[in-house]
Amino acid sequence: MRYLSDADVARLLPPPLEAIQLAHAALVALAEGNAEVPPKPAVHPGGASFANAMPAAYPARKLLGCKWISIFPDNRDRGLPAVTGLMVVNHGDTGEPRCVMAAGALTAARTAAVSGACIAALSAPDATVAITGAGVQARSHLRMLAALGRHRVTVFARRSEARAALVDWAASAVPDVELEVSDEVAATVRDAEVVVTGLAIGLTGSALEPDHLRPDVLLLPLDYASSVGADLASAATLSTDHVAQFETVRGAGSLGDYPATDLATGTLLGRPRSGGRVVCQNLGNGLSDLMVASAVADAAEAQDAGQLLDTAPA
Repeated sequence: MRYLSDADVARLLPPPLEAIQLAHAALVALAEGNAEVPPKPAVHPGGASFANAMPAAYPARKLLGCKWISIFPDNRDRGLPAVTGLMVVNHGDTGEPRCVMAAGALTAARTAAVSGACIAALSAPDATVAITGAGVQARSHLRMLAALGRHRVTVFARRSEARAALVDWAASAVPDVELEVSDEVAATVRDAEVVVTGLAIGLTGSALEPDHLRPDVLLLPLDYASSVGADLASAATLSTDHVAQFETVRGAGSLGDYPATDLATGTLLGRPRSGGRVVCQNLGNGLSDLMVASAVADAAEAQDAGQLLDTAPA
C-alpha cells in the first residue's frame, strides 16, 4: 500500500480542467443512481466541530474508497487547518487498500472541481465571480476559475492581512485572474453573476441579503447555510449533489429552515439554465473525492511517488 502526504497529493492532483471533468462525471453518476454513496454519518466532538465518514463505490469504474474528514472551525484561531483527514483508495477488484493519502489538498481540489462543473454548465463564459472568504478554498477556486477562463473575481475577507496574503499568492499562482479584494460583503457580491461562499460552517450573522444579489445569480455555498439562507434557497432553483444526504443533513437541522429538494445537481447540469436564481447546495460527497483521489493514486503509481508501506500478512 502507498502513503501520500498532503504535499505529495498537491503535486499529483490532476489539472483543474481534468478534475472538473471528474467531478462532473461524479455528479451525473449520483443523479443517475450509478454509484453507491450512503449519506455520510457524522459525529460531533464538541462545539461547532464535526467529522464525517464518506464511503463510495462506483462498480462501473471499479472504484472503491472512503474519506475520513474532520472540520474544526476554531482551528483557524490556533493556526491549524480547519479541515483535516485521510482518504483510502481500495482496489476495485480485490478490495485491498491501494493508497492512503492526506485529505486536505484533495478536499480543497475536489470542492473547487464540483464548483467548477456547476460554473462551466450554468454560467456565461465571461461571468463575473465573487468569493467570500480568503482561505484555502479561495485559492483552490481561483485556480479552477483561471483554468475555466473566468478571470474577473472579487474576494471578500474581513482581515486585511488575509486580503494581502491572497493578493500576493494570486500574483504568481494565477496571474491571469483580475483579482479585487474587499472588506465589504455587499460590495463584493452585488454585481457578481456567480457567488461562491466559503465562510465557516455554522457561522451566524453572515447570511447574504437577497437584495444585495443579482436576480439571476448562481450561488454555490460551501458553508452550508451560513451565507445562503433558507430565504434565498426557497425562492431559487435549488439542487444538491446528493439528494439523500441533503435530506439527512436537513433533517438534522444543519440547514436551518431550508426547503426540501429532489433535484440533483448532476441532473441540473444537463438542462438549459433556467431563469432566476440558482442555488447548488453541494454538501460534499464521497464519490467526487474518490474520483479525484483515484486519479492521484494512478499518478503516484506511475511516478513511484510517496511511501510504500508493507501491509502483507505476517
